Amino acid sequence: MIQASKGTKDILPKDAAVWQFMERVAEEVFSSANFSEIRTPIFEATSLFSRGVGDSTDIVNKEMYTFEKNERSLTLRPENTAGVVRAYIENGFSRIAPPVKLWYKGPMFRYERPQAGRQRAFHQVGVEMFGESAPLADAECINIAVVYLKKLGLNDLTVELNSLGCKECREGFKNELRNMFKKYLSDLCDDCKVRYEKNPLRILDCKNESCIKKFQDKSVQMLINTDFICPECSEHYTSVQKYLDDLGIKYTKNRQLVRGLDYYNRTVFEIKSCSLGSQNAVCGGGRYDGLVEMLGGEPTPAVGWAMGMERLASLLPARPETKLDYFIISTDSEKTIVLVNELRNLGYRVDYDYRGRKFAKQLEKAIKTANNAIILGEDEIKANKITVKNLITSEQVTAKKEEFFYPPSS
Repeated sequence: MIQASKGTKDILPKDAAVWQFMERVAEEVFSSANFSEIRTPIFEATSLFSRGVGDSTDIVNKEMYTFEKNERSLTLRPENTAGVVRAYIENGFSRIAPPVKLWYKGPMFRYERPQAGRQRAFHQVGVEMFGESAPLADAECINIAVVYLKKLGLNDLTVELNSLGCKECREGFKNELRNMFKKYLSDLCDDCKVRYEKNPLRILDCKNESCIKKFQDKSVQMLINTDFICPECSEHYTSVQKYLDDLGIKYTKNRQLVRGLDYYNRTVFEIKSCSLGSQNAVCGGGRYDGLVEMLGGEPTPAVGWAMGMERLASLLPARPETKLDYFIISTDSEKTIVLVNELRNLGYRVDYDYRGRKFAKQLEKAIKTANNAIILGEDEIKANKITVKNLITSEQVTAKKEEFFYPPSS
């Protein structure tokens, strides 16, 4: 028997209602804040991710699903910010008065160890805002994420916040990190030895226990907690915090938070759920002011975030089963299929028995799947009427169908 590949999962009908709920709330919350949906291809040129996500990240070095086709290197998208930026540039969004506010949902692919709420084929929902450098845009994006999570019913949330500074002040911090970690270099994991050369900030994102222990060193902690950002970046960071305070969003500052992608600058954040274990982040994002230019566009400030939908789904209770409006019980297949079509065109959810089995069998199926049964027996057909039976109260009424059916209210 062929089974689903490791790291992939079927979303079964009993679970689909939760996913539809997440998607419906996303549409409501994001459209209310004037974000428009964008849908990008699930594969892109490999260079888009190696340039955009960063060649010092685990995503690019270890996790991408890459294949060759007609001598072109293509990659299933491991995240969607780079793809949205590519679409922003290619489709001339820069000509639209800023900010350009977009949101997306869809599958992503990373070759990594499957764990609770994380698969190799997974789904994300996210927002991106282009063209606005004001700290209020950062606070707006964080607020939209919190509003969305609360609308889903998730209230046990913590927001962690940090600033990575701009390119100039961050370079000085990187050099300080290199000097600090130089004495530990032989003890760092192989990945962090590469990060040491390419982007020492990535060392702070390492999950290897031996490296994490180094972070507890007093001298390392003193450096991590040093206020290295320039006055302009510091003012931006302070303003973001003030707006979050105004919105009543509680947060903690985490100087070790760097996120797992190289394109971030200034504000970075994570939102965590207290209902999960060690893998408790449900949302991550930040500002990426240099990415549009890096990928061939005009210099454009930008900020956004993404959430893993599998992890969200694991936190949500099962949605109540939605039953059919009507199940038609009849042995006259020709009359049945005409009535079914009429009712479906009116907007009702209707099903019937294809094999015309005995009344008792059809009624049994109706009770399991519908709120009401329509009985279309010989007597009803002769009288040009139908019998509608409420399967909850057992009440039933016989009359002409025109007396029953109107388009259901939305």
